[in-house]
Amino acid sequence: MSSVELEQIRVYLYLIGTGLAIVIFYYYIIYLYRSEKKGKKDYEKYGSLALDDELDSKILEENPNNNMSKKE
Repeated sequence: MSSVELEQIRVYLYLIGTGLAIVIFYYYIIYLYRSEKKGKKDYEKYGSLALDDELDSKILEENPNNNMSKKE
């Protein structure tokens, strides 16, 4: 194989990889939008974590697998 053919293969693989990454990214955005619309998750409250990240701030949601809360 010549260097021109290898360069063409590299360009094709780059384009396929980039296209696949874009499709996955847009699917993830649509998934987040639909789950918020259906009421499964409220991602707005997670956005406030950057502003309210103190140790004594209130917990957003309880972990059902947390054993500490069952002992109390």
